[in-house]
Amino acid sequence: MSKELISGYCDPRFASVADIFRQSFESKFEVGASFAVEVEGKQVINLWGGHQDAKRSKLWQEHTIVNVFSVTKGVTAICAAKLIEQGRLDLHQKVSHYWPEYGCNGKENTTILEILTHRAAMFGFQGDIPVNEWRNWEKFIGLLGSQAPFAEPGSMQGYHALTFGWLVGELIRRIDGRSVGTYFKEEIAQPLDLDFVIGLGESDLLRCADMLMLEDLPSLSQLNVLKYVPNILLSKSLKSMKIAALRNYSSIAFDGRAMDNPNFANTDEWRKAEIPAANGHGVASSLAKLYGILSTGGSRDGVRILKPETIDLLRQIHSGGPDLVLFGLPYKFGLGHMVNAPFSPIGAKNNKNMFGHTGIGGAVVFGDVEKKIGFSYFSNQQHKDLKLYETSNKLAKALYSIV
Repeated sequence: MSKELISGYCDPRFASVADIFRQSFESKFEVGASFAVEVEGKQVINLWGGHQDAKRSKLWQEHTIVNVFSVTKGVTAICAAKLIEQGRLDLHQKVSHYWPEYGCNGKENTTILEILTHRAAMFGFQGDIPVNEWRNWEKFIGLLGSQAPFAEPGSMQGYHALTFGWLVGELIRRIDGRSVGTYFKEEIAQPLDLDFVIGLGESDLLRCADMLMLEDLPSLSQLNVLKYVPNILLSKSLKSMKIAALRNYSSIAFDGRAMDNPNFANTDEWRKAEIPAANGHGVASSLAKLYGILSTGGSRDGVRILKPETIDLLRQIHSGGPDLVLFGLPYKFGLGHMVNAPFSPIGAKNNKNMFGHTGIGGAVVFGDVEKKIGFSYFSNQQHKDLKLYETSNKLAKALYSIV
């Protein structure tokens, strides 16, 4: 492989990890990616490689940014956590206390904790979702504020794939006055010099890698056969998967009407909008640094992001699934963060010290408070089903064999 396909820095101690990153391009499994790791507050890996486009004609550069989809939820949750720490947002308060219009149609008693842990049963839209109107914040908020939940809030865990960002983002806006994108920029990104943005400006558009999405979103469609198997023949976990298959909440949460064009994530409308659940863009080193800081006490160079007790609250398990949107699988959530994410590095080998988030394009970010790690992998080629996090799994396994 020509040397220019991979660039950056790697501490010689972690050369075997860099080799896996390099091999992902040599095999052509990945098109382009950036990858960074902090250990004990020090950056030990900051690599980028491959290409920004499907034709492999435009090299991935140091400052190439890419959409990381649901990894954005973790960033949004960190913003909410700052408000919690300041006493401005109460986890056990009703949503309607901050957002009065929300308290209707069965949502009157929904709490902030239920919103932040995917237990609000508001994982989709009851009517038509606005298509190609991603910048129309008020329209999304109006629909969510007025509709009924899909089940009794608090009664189930159901991943809020897109709606999480509008729900949490509106709470932040009601309390602080700033949008999530502006709040994150001013309170976290600028003080720490993080190259991560929610809602791109014109200059950012010029350095975006293309997201190469599949025609169909990753799924576990093979679970549909469980619909026809008697419960007496199923284990507890398989029964949960059967319930998920029967209810088919995943098709509501991952609404095909809004994403029927595989190129949707490369449009200016998507990129310029603030979609705090799904359209953060950046370089991997930015979130390796952020989660590296959170894994080493919450402050650096005189800038405090969160106090240690708030970080503990962020990563504490508040909901344990099964998740009836995510195919009945045993996802465990802290506040807006995955503490266990099946098929990904997060929570692998029952590691209870991790907290982070995966993205449906293949991105994975996490912190580890025991090993004091910040891990960030951003890529632009979506893979099918169980191969979705193949590269990040290999990278994390190699990393943990050393640390």
